[in-house]
Amino acid sequence: MKISELSRGSGVSLPTVKYYLREGLLPPGRAMGRNQAEYGDAHLRRLRLIRALIDVGNLSVAAVRQVLRAVDDAELPGHDLLGTAHEAIAGTPRADRGTAGWQAARAEAARIVTERGWRVHAHAPALDQLADAIAALRELGQEDMLAMVDGYAEATERLAAQEVGLVLARADRAAMVEGVVTGTVLGEAVLTALRRLAQEHTSAGLTEAS
Repeated sequence: MKISELSRGSGVSLPTVKYYLREGLLPPGRAMGRNQAEYGDAHLRRLRLIRALIDVGNLSVAAVRQVLRAVDDAELPGHDLLGTAHEAIAGTPRADRGTAGWQAARAEAARIVTERGWRVHAHAPALDQLADAIAALRELGQEDMLAMVDGYAEATERLAAQEVGLVLARADRAAMVEGVVTGTVLGEAVLTALRRLAQEHTSAGLTEAS
């Protein structure tokens, strides 16, 4: 297909498609002559993946480039690809991580993971993000909410077993790789949306009961 057809088939504007080509997110098409190239289904699939990561996953172009570089590495194990996706989601930290309060929260986050027997890297971005949340809750005087940490951990461990098992069981590497990325980035969006819906439902029920 021509680049104009690629644009129409994906729903991505032509200038944006050209931008992704320039940025190296989308591989070049097969040259068909001067200033002309042909694109295939693989380009359409990659373009849809890019848009999902940006539009739904809220990743930056730089983060998407990092993820796609890992996706295209045929030698990269699925576990390492998962780590790349986690780093992309983490983004740039906003919290002040140099305070004594944050350092105490970081130690608490590490303790929580250790006590559950989770095998995670000592410098996993999610450990810092957990510390951000713990430090903020303590600073706001909302320590009672930390009592829910064990419940969160138990629920997410069950989800993780299903997610990772499902994706890594795929026989086709391309499908497995894409599943690791989309399951991590888009799965987080699904989980967040469902949690908010459940909160609204529960709140409505309690309001009616009162």
